[in-house]
Amino acid sequence: MQDTGWDHALKVTGDGEGLVGHAGAVLLRKLADQAGLTAALGSALARAGKFPLVDRGIAVVSMAVAIALGATSMSDITLLAHHAPVLGAEPSDTTVRRTLELADPRTLDKIARARAKARAHVWSLIAARPAGFPWLAVAGKLLAGWLVIDLDGTLITAHSDKEGAAPTFKKGYGFHPLGAWLANTAESLAMLLRPGNAGSNTFADHAAVLTAAIRQIPSRMRSRLLVRVDGAGASHELITHLLSLGGRRRTVLFTCGWMITAADEQAIGLLPATAWQAAVDQDGVVQEDKHVAEITYLMTRAAGWPQGLRWIVRRTKPSRRQMPNLTAFEKATGWRYSIIVTNIPAAGGIGGVPGSHHAQFIDVLHREHAIVEDQVRTNKAMGLRNLPSKTWLVNCGWVLAANIAADLAAWCRLLGLYDCDDLKDAEPDTLRYRLLSLPARLVRHARARVLKISRTWPWKDAFVTCWQRLCALPAPA
Repeated sequence: MQDTGWDHALKVTGDGEGLVGHAGAVLLRKLADQAGLTAALGSALARAGKFPLVDRGIAVVSMAVAIALGATSMSDITLLAHHAPVLGAEPSDTTVRRTLELADPRTLDKIARARAKARAHVWSLIAARPAGFPWLAVAGKLLAGWLVIDLDGTLITAHSDKEGAAPTFKKGYGFHPLGAWLANTAESLAMLLRPGNAGSNTFADHAAVLTAAIRQIPSRMRSRLLVRVDGAGASHELITHLLSLGGRRRTVLFTCGWMITAADEQAIGLLPATAWQAAVDQDGVVQEDKHVAEITYLMTRAAGWPQGLRWIVRRTKPSRRQMPNLTAFEKATGWRYSIIVTNIPAAGGIGGVPGSHHAQFIDVLHREHAIVEDQVRTNKAMGLRNLPSKTWLVNCGWVLAANIAADLAAWCRLLGLYDCDDLKDAEPDTLRYRLLSLPARLVRHARARVLKISRTWPWKDAFVTCWQRLCALPAPA
């Protein structure tokens, strides 16, 4: 191997005084403080007669920040030791563990209220941006005023014996949490940790997570909600529950996957050729090789379901991988079918969205539910790839800290990086590499602490701009 010579000149010494590793983490901590989240969590976790050396709200936020930096265990909190001169002494891993052990149902409810209060303040700040609140655009149509909640489950592998771990439906071993994400902002609204053998279509779990997610939304913005659930979560009880959520002051629409039976295939077979219309993609471009039709009037199973539902069927040419799993009907017709059920009315569609009653739009609207997979992947990159403790309660606390980490990253992008093209939609690894891993040196001058960053760092301007914007955020009332 060629000797470049540089390794002989390299010396490792212990005199790096003032160096701050991962200096970009100050953005997330500053944001949590400015949003009132740190203080609110501290109040929620307070215990009468207990006076911990490190405020419990700071402990949770510190762990969330460490998770955003890439921490995979509670001992990784030591990474924040570099920030002690900036943020104060970091909590020990023992302090973090004791804090996460407080994740009982009563405390989790207090924490949920604290998060909702901070979220309401953050959303008011997001709405005040030049770009305003991020409304979704589907097939070229803007869903202004509508909040879109995506429910989905995921699997977390356990590599050792842990409380609650169990065999999963994919023949693995671990946990099967169920979460709710807001598509508008990529926030993690709620998550329920469940054993690995928890059912995919468990109504009680879906109802609990959806209720918790709606509680996270400021009351002033709950009037127009759109919920999307894939076929694994579909059940008669869930559809009935979703229909019951609407009222005089709140409209709740939904799209949900549907398990196709032989009776449904018989209904599909009765569709005339003229009923099929070309599908469209996420940009509104017509897809001539895929078709959509409404099948409500032919569904014999509809009689056993509540009034006001519609069924939309989609057909596509099967891929080679899908061929072995086709039904006899699909092999005979040469198409692969999928059905969704919705309560989007045929007359009027989604309020304020022209053309949203058409089957093509409802189809693409539901298919965009697939973006929840990106949120699941993001959450796994921020602490949910593995649960670090053998105890159920601590792992529940860890899931909470991971959700807070995902929210802080989303808020940072929305409030500090919204006009930075290469960072406003950055995923965790990109955010870490470009911003959070920024090296710096802490110096003191004229009784002030100054964090000095390199002039040659490619994203230094984005860091400075984000810091200035976060510092200027008004405190919650």
